[in-house]
This record gives sequence, structure tokens and C-alpha cells, in this order.
Amino acid sequence: MKRLLILGSTGSIGTQALDVVKRAPEQFEIVGLSAGSNHLPLVQQAIERGVTRIALTDSDAAARAAESWTGGEVLAGPEGLVRLVAESGADLVLNSIVGSAGLGPTIVALTEGMDVALANKESLVVGGELVTALAEATGARLIPIDSEHTAIHHLLTGEPPGVVDKLILTASGGPFRGRKDLQNITVEEALNHPTWRMGGKITIDSATLMNKGLEVMEAHHLFGTPYDKIDVVVHPQSIIHALVQLCDGSTKAHMGYPDMRVAIGYALHHPDRADLPIKPLDLVELGRLDFEAPDLETFPCLRLAREAGIAGGTAPCALNAANEVAVHAFLNGRLSFAGIPQVIEGVLDELGSRRVHDFEALYVTDAEAREIAAELIEGVHA
Repeated sequence: MKRLLILGSTGSIGTQALDVVKRAPEQFEIVGLSAGSNHLPLVQQAIERGVTRIALTDSDAAARAAESWTGGEVLAGPEGLVRLVAESGADLVLNSIVGSAGLGPTIVALTEGMDVALANKESLVVGGELVTALAEATGARLIPIDSEHTAIHHLLTGEPPGVVDKLILTASGGPFRGRKDLQNITVEEALNHPTWRMGGKITIDSATLMNKGLEVMEAHHLFGTPYDKIDVVVHPQSIIHALVQLCDGSTKAHMGYPDMRVAIGYALHHPDRADLPIKPLDLVELGRLDFEAPDLETFPCLRLAREAGIAGGTAPCALNAANEVAVHAFLNGRLSFAGIPQVIEGVLDELGSRRVHDFEALYVTDAEAREIAAELIEGVHA
């Protein structure tokens, strides 16, 4: 039985992970659950699954949970989350915390030699070489939970070193594919993704194509592939999740209807397969699959992410922090949709890229980038 810790269990990935676990209860023991501030659903999850230790990074929410639930221990704040990970004795930590807040738990899990099922792509975007070096040093595995990276992980299985010519990530194009004017976009429009149902932040990232830029950086670190060998193609049906071109001229594709439980099941059961109630692919019913190049002029976030990845050092960290602040401002009506890439570019222009020697340098850059982004947003809003 695999001892599993789920971080971010009340979010989209976390709730779907619990659904996957429920279908194979004899294979998993859930040793802990965490959330940000969503204490009522978290306590309910703990009760239903017999979990006796939970953590809430919001200390007020943790206090309310402790008052209403006497069935176990409630850990509070970022320190409590670190304790939950370090003391869990987990075989596998599923990290689905949103944003750069997920980096710390990833570091703790890898330091303890725990495998990490990584839905928090920011751990690799921000932590990059430091995170992969830590995993290598402790022997812990990083298993992606992302439709594109799961697909590549699967496609590369059994392939010898040196045969891959190119990795190709597919992008749905988001709700504004084909549009040239992105002024006056509403939050409701941006959250209306055509093929995937995800949390708010990642849905906005998909609409700006920033999510694909973060995935390019994630693929670079996960698979040790140079940026000039990672491409992005827009594929609106979201049926092909990724492709791998090989040196013999052949191309392998990973296909299936868009359902995150495939990626979650792959990570949780790896190297075995999960038996999931997902509709088999019917190519005749589909009829056609479409592809086009991404519009980098209209959607500059993909270009900015790739440039930051190539620059390396602190640039990816600054980009990620600026994006988180800008997306939050858009969702709260303080920044236009078109203003998101403008803020990110402004932060990158001011901070540039510095070498990274340790994780502390990343936390410093994260704070600086957030401060500059906030100032830029205030200037725009004023």
C-alpha cells in the first residue's frame, strides 16, 4: 500500500486525485491533506477518508478547523505545511498547490527522499536546476501531473538516450484563439475555457498562453531538453496532448479526450496503470484534428516565458511572480487582460537575470518581482 500525502486537496487536481484514489482504495493510504483557507471541505475530506492530520496555510482558517473538528491534528501556516510534509512518512507527495507557494513543500519532500507527483509546475519554473539536482541527490522521483508532460513521460518510456529530436507541446489556444484585439476582455470570458475545466489562475494562464510558456520551462527541466528542441503547436480539440519526434523521422503522439484523471492516475499508479472510467477515443466521431502556429504577437506571454527560460538564472522566478500578481489583479478588476503581459515585461526589464546559487536567492527575487509588479499595476490602475 502506497502512503500518499495530498497538498491542495480541495482544489481541482486534489479533488480529482481523491476520486482516482477512491477507485483503488486497497492501493493507497492517505496520510495527510492540506489546503490554503478552505477549511470546511478539507475537514470533510479528512472525515470521509479517515485522515487524522491536516494543514491549512491560512492560520485563521486552521484555527476554525481546530474548533470544529476534534478527529485529528490541525497544523497551521506555512510552518505547519512544512511539518505535515516532513513528518508524514509518505511514499508519494502529490503537490497541487497553486503558484510559487508550492516550491517549499516540493523542496521538503525531495529533501526527505519522497517521490513527488508534481501538479505545481512553478516548483520547476522557479526552482529549475536546484530542484532537479535535489531530486537526483536524494534519489526521489519527480513525476509530472500535467496532460502534456504526462504524455511526454509516457512517450519517452523505453526510448534510449540521444534519439529525441524534438518535444512538441500542444495548446488549446484558450478562449481567444484567432482574436487579434484583446482589449475589454472580461473575467467571465477569460475563465470560459473551451476544453478544460481547471482552477481560476491556471485558466487565465491558459487564456494568455502563459501556461504553455511555463510548461515549456517545465519540460526543459523535467526531460533535460534544450529550449531549441521544444516546440508549441496550437491544437484546439486538445486530443493530442504532446508529440515526440525521433531521429529516425518518426513521430509519436499521446492522444485522448481531455480529462486530468488520466495524468493523475498515471502519476499515482506509476509504473502501473489506473483503471479509469474514461471514454475511449473515437477518431471517426472526431472527424478532424486541427493545428496552427501560436500567435506570439497577440499572446506575448508565451514569448516572454521562453525568453526568460533561455535567459535562466532568476528570470523565470521573476516572470512567474509578476504573472501571479498580474493575474490576481485581473481577476480582481484592477488590471486589464491585455495589461498582464505588459506588467510581466516591465518586471523582467527592470530585474533582468541574476545567477542563482541557492533557494534563498529565489525567494528574494520573488519578493522583488512582486513589489515591482504591484507598483506597475497601481500606475496602470491610477
